[in-house]
Amino acid sequence: MQIGFIGLGLMGRPMALHLARAGHTLHLWARRTASLAPFKEVDAHVHPNPAEVAQHAEVVFLMVADAPDVMQVALGEGGLAEGVAVAGKSGLVIVDMSTIAPTAARDIGARLAAQGIEFLDAPVSGGETGAIGASLTIMAGGKAEIFAQVKPLFEKMGKSVTLIGECGAGQVAKACNQILTGVGTVAVAEAFNFARNSGVDPARVREALLGGFAYSKILENHGQRMLDRNFKPGFKAWMHQKDLRIVMEEAHKLGLILPSAAATAQMFNAMVGSGLGEEDSIAMLKLLERMSSRQ
Repeated sequence: MQIGFIGLGLMGRPMALHLARAGHTLHLWARRTASLAPFKEVDAHVHPNPAEVAQHAEVVFLMVADAPDVMQVALGEGGLAEGVAVAGKSGLVIVDMSTIAPTAARDIGARLAAQGIEFLDAPVSGGETGAIGASLTIMAGGKAEIFAQVKPLFEKMGKSVTLIGECGAGQVAKACNQILTGVGTVAVAEAFNFARNSGVDPARVREALLGGFAYSKILENHGQRMLDRNFKPGFKAWMHQKDLRIVMEEAHKLGLILPSAAATAQMFNAMVGSGLGEEDSIAMLKLLERMSSRQ
């Protein structure tokens, strides 16, 4: 297939490369030319703007930072919708794999539908490791028939691919994911910091907890990285801060109380405010250690 991909950062780059290695032709646009360097050895064409990407592609994937970026690339000047209109083509599918607010996804989907463009919101979980290993969890919202059309492409990038519901439902699932992973990351960091300050080896504590009801993927994977002091970013703290901001804004609109998510959002605000925003979210342990040392 002729596939467009916009957003070639930490996760988008390996995701796009999986599609190229599966035999698909890529059509790319990037704000930074350095992002395009890894695609010199695959079947990829670089275009001067998203509009030209749309003119050449059957499906366009987006992996950008937030809703304003999605809006600009999809519907702004020189954007995908403009390219469709200029070419007079039909049948384009835009798949947004970024993490944005469910209400924003629904709005963008409705605007694209009015111009005859299909849209799926399909955020992912798994971080850079999952993107590199093609083992992402993909949560999609949109029409079932469009999901079925794109699913073989999803399966080149992820191992778990689920249609959650209508447009916006994928982003709701991702918000739930970020609540659980955010709270879980803080909980593991708190437990390890408590163990160490109590004079007990956190590694032995983790070993014991992995065998009981406290087991979680976060304790297993992120817990080991905390013990190894491996804070190399696979999912940066500022990104988790942004995702929890979305959660809290949506909760406010719904009139919901999310006490654990609210406290966790404040912890990620503190991480970013203390200069840890560019480190992995598991550097939450560093924040707690700093706070403990000041007592």
